[in-house]
Amino acid sequence: MVDKVQVVLTIAGSDSSGGAGIQADLKTFAAHGCYGASVITALTAQNTTGVQGVHACPPEFVEKQIHSVLDDLDVRAIKTGMLYDADAAKVIVDVLKSRFLPLQCPVCLLHPDALAVLISELFPISTLITPNKSEAELLLSQMGKEFSIKGLEDMLTAAETLMSVGCEAVLLKGGHVTTRMPDLVVDILYQRTRQKTMFVRPRIDSSSTHGTGCTLSSAIASELAKGASLELAVESATMYTHLGIQAASPIGKGHGPLNHFHNLTPSLIPQSAEKSWKEYVEHDFVRQLGKGTLDRECFVHFIKQDYHYLKYYARAYSLLAAKSTSFGLIESSTQTILNVLYEIGNHKAFCAKFGITEEDLESTPESAATSAYGAYIMDIGLQGDTTKLIMALMACLLGYGEVGLWLTKQSTEPNTWVVLEGNPYKHWIEEYSGEMYQGAVRIGLETVEACAAADPPSEARLKEWKTVWTRCTKLEKGFWDMAMELRE
Repeated sequence: MVDKVQVVLTIAGSDSSGGAGIQADLKTFAAHGCYGASVITALTAQNTTGVQGVHACPPEFVEKQIHSVLDDLDVRAIKTGMLYDADAAKVIVDVLKSRFLPLQCPVCLLHPDALAVLISELFPISTLITPNKSEAELLLSQMGKEFSIKGLEDMLTAAETLMSVGCEAVLLKGGHVTTRMPDLVVDILYQRTRQKTMFVRPRIDSSSTHGTGCTLSSAIASELAKGASLELAVESATMYTHLGIQAASPIGKGHGPLNHFHNLTPSLIPQSAEKSWKEYVEHDFVRQLGKGTLDRECFVHFIKQDYHYLKYYARAYSLLAAKSTSFGLIESSTQTILNVLYEIGNHKAFCAKFGITEEDLESTPESAATSAYGAYIMDIGLQGDTTKLIMALMACLLGYGEVGLWLTKQSTEPNTWVVLEGNPYKHWIEEYSGEMYQGAVRIGLETVEACAAADPPSEARLKEWKTVWTRCTKLEKGFWDMAMELRE
């Protein structure tokens, strides 16, 4: 059975150069596996150097386009872009008020008179608005609250003030805001519950930024259409847009577009180790874990050895941080070490339920499988190739993430063999399928792809990476084997 494709609608202007507007929106929807529909509010003559002309669509024709789409397609989310003027904005509001769909609104207009319509009528029915610094200042000015955004505290104040327009959340984009750490970009999501979330990433020195706002909001709409929470949708979309800028090739004479299909380009992660990968992630240890039938002694032995292995793993990431030449990679390496420390805390708490003390963990001798795996990743780390070390560390990170998701997905299938309720290992499964670990998986994937794209490997170097990847998946399988056989 083919999974249902979610439909997302963009109501925006057309960019003749293809980098922004509905063209960017439709590319982004497609890149996220969604079906894109469009309502065109205006045609523009523009390119990477600027806008040379605008031709508006009559409001009644804009209305007819919206009805044509919504009367036929099962639209799951709507994103608006350039609405051009107040007449078009009013028509759009009147139609959408009768439809209850996730709606998000970047602030992208040509006529000042349309701002009042947005603030008083469109924003109150919106799930999310996504202004940047200058757009937020313009909105605040229109609301009679002159305010200059100069730093993070100002961003928080502005986001909170903008919530008064009645939307469910504000995402204030910080690309044009200089913080105390100028090498970082910070976006702030402020929700009606007063929950505040910051999304931090390295600043990229690039001219390939045309259509960034359109792309970000379209990516968020795609994730919402697929059922993601608002926070996860924004997290995924900000990283997608960040990598799109990073992976872009120069196009045009001005500010060129980002690469909307970076996540669909041929992956440089080795795919030739499918047999050993499947033997690892679908190991009998994992299957028995999912059924809740795994022998307690086997699991206890595994968890003790995993405790020792994580010391090697954290030390290897320390080596990676030491080798890194960018703040982005240093930050992700450091965050992984913090995640390992968090995981160790979970290990101790989980072990306590099985009657295993911290003293027991420390006093248990390393098995040969643990020492072999730990020594191998440390050796790779000392060889000097940063991406080669990343590849060695990915087998563990991605494998456990896949195991967690696989078991969780299997548990929802009819007549499933996975049993979660009453399963003594349910907590372990939930940890590796949970948001925190899956967030680490996404960062890991994006890191290795970005490194490989920034420094494309020769055929010989790629072969080395494949060898490391395959060796580590076999060492991971050996770890499960060790637990099942209680082999010291």
